[in-house]
Amino acid sequence: MFVLPTERFKYQFFVNNTNMIEDELIKNVKTILKSADLVYTNKDYTSATILYFKAIFSILDFIILGIKGKTPKDHTERFRILQQDFPELYASLDKYFKIYRDTYSISIDKETCDLIKEYVKRTAKEYKIEV
Repeated sequence: MFVLPTERFKYQFFVNNTNMIEDELIKNVKTILKSADLVYTNKDYTSATILYFKAIFSILDFIILGIKGKTPKDHTERFRILQQDFPELYASLDKYFKIYRDTYSISIDKETCDLIKEYVKRTAKEYKIEV
């Protein structure tokens, strides 16, 4: 049997595929946050900060997917999309991104980690993403 993709069929596939990706992103956020919290309780604030950033990247990708129908392939594309379509989210990420880069070369203290942890929770709450 051969089926020609009609506009309705293509749309249905897009919606189902998008929903699957959204579900996977939220599942990843929850898993990453659990790991981040566990590492945080062990006072490894650098590793926890890296994981909190991974969570925020997934949250931002979820938000982008909901509006644009696709997720960015890397940080550069994520920043470009945020700057063009979500200036408030871009401003927040841009403000904190130096901390993420710092995790590659210096230790992160508890206060800085707490700042990023709160940023993740605030963004999720603002966009009604249950994590």
